[in-house]
Amino acid sequence: MSPAKRSGRRYPLLLYTRMLDRWWPALFFIGLGMFALAWPFYSDLYTRLTEPWRWMTLAGVGGMVIAASLLMLVLRSSAYVQPLPDRLRLVTPFLRMSISYRRIQRTTTTAMATLFPPGKLSGLNRDILEPLFSRTALVIDLSALPIPAATLRLFLSPFFFKDKTPHIVILVRDWMRFSTELHSMRTGTATPETLPRSPSSILSRLPEK
Repeated sequence: MSPAKRSGRRYPLLLYTRMLDRWWPALFFIGLGMFALAWPFYSDLYTRLTEPWRWMTLAGVGGMVIAASLLMLVLRSSAYVQPLPDRLRLVTPFLRMSISYRRIQRTTTTAMATLFPPGKLSGLNRDILEPLFSRTALVIDLSALPIPAATLRLFLSPFFFKDKTPHIVILVRDWMRFSTELHSMRTGTATPETLPRSPSSILSRLPEK
């Protein structure tokens, strides 16, 4: 009796990390700004005693905004994709989705700048994707999405989808190893522990510019 396959590695989703890295510092400083606005009302003894709601409201909102920013910081690496023996698992803090290998029709690799041409993006979207344009994404074409497209687009960035066909765009740091591991799981040709390290694995750990 052959031993059971082990699950593959967890590959953090770079798009999710990029989105949170963009927003958590902004929220953090907005929260600090709310505390700064609350300070004059708190430091004035008369206002503090007669109208405490002024400084309490500003400080309360500031505290909630800072807490939200710190939560984003903690969750920035919690979104990942993982090849399993019978399915591909995609996880974010608000979504957990499994894609049966039977649904996968083919996989292709394409540069993010090809999938999302910079000249066709708005200024905000271009700024979000700019550090990722040179990276290679894995496009997984499906026979059908496991979850309604409207639901997926509610929980995932628009950059997980290049068009309206059933597919998903996966962007991870070590895309070559992920692609090899995904193929081996789908075909049953190897277990994760026997997979060779991809040539790009060392380069992929270099800090991004």
